Amino acid sequence: MNSLIEQAALRLAQLKEAGATMPVDARVDRPSDIEPPALPEKSGAQSQSVEIDLDALAAAGIVSPNAPRSQIADQFRVIKRPLISNAAGKGASVVVNGNLIMVTSALPGEGKSFTAINLAMSIATELDLTVLLVDADVGRPSVMNLLGLPAGPGLLDLVVDGSRELSEMLLKTNIKKLTILPSGTAHPRATELLASEAMTRLISDMATRYADRIIIFDSPPLLLTTESRVLASHMGQIVMVVQAEKTRQSAVLQALATIERCPVKLMLLNQARTQVSSGYEDGYGYGYGYGYRNQTA
Repeated sequence: MNSLIEQAALRLAQLKEAGATMPVDARVDRPSDIEPPALPEKSGAQSQSVEIDLDALAAAGIVSPNAPRSQIADQFRVIKRPLISNAAGKGASVVVNGNLIMVTSALPGEGKSFTAINLAMSIATELDLTVLLVDADVGRPSVMNLLGLPAGPGLLDLVVDGSRELSEMLLKTNIKKLTILPSGTAHPRATELLASEAMTRLISDMATRYADRIIIFDSPPLLLTTESRVLASHMGQIVMVVQAEKTRQSAVLQALATIERCPVKLMLLNQARTQVSSGYEDGYGYGYGYGYRNQTA
């Protein structure tokens, strides 16, 4: 017995012999129970998934779901609370872009990336919030290395190529409410890219796409490059990390002057020798002290 296709071909030959003409795009109809292959969606980019070694994080002194009652976890529970309140519009005054938080420092080596990661990890434990951690230190990215993840395309690639989609650059992690955006491919005009209209649109998109998302930017040191000053102009809140017994007061004041227009600044004193009496094994914690300053622009 001839197949459906063979029958159709035979019928087509008979029509031609009878003098019938066929349009150039004529084709054999498919049986109704056979669907044509689905075409790929134009905007079907999917986020990649990565696995963070949670035990290694805990061993490195980073907040981890595997060690919820560590000393540093308790410290960051205190640190994150005013930031979350501002992001939700529950602070002393409404903060524009309150869900955009930049973590920076005056100089390199003060622990800003370590702080940014811990803050993101701590907020990711909240029941009603999700976190996007952006490695915006485009000159010396370190977030991926600290988390034990490979570098890849990210922030700068999105700014350079407007046809790329944010979703294809995001990395979903095994921490349910934490997503990461790497710094991306290095570019000689990184400062200009961060100051461009494309960057402004990208940040606006990130800030408004999900109402429950807090976005944390690990930025370059304020006195080392100009990228962080440009980035600060988009932020609602800035966390400035100061290393105890190392950073000079003059450097701190100079750094603060570069971000004076940001409405909210949080100061974190890193590695302060604060005696802990909570029963933890370590006699001294990382010593994150904090001062909260709410300043209207």
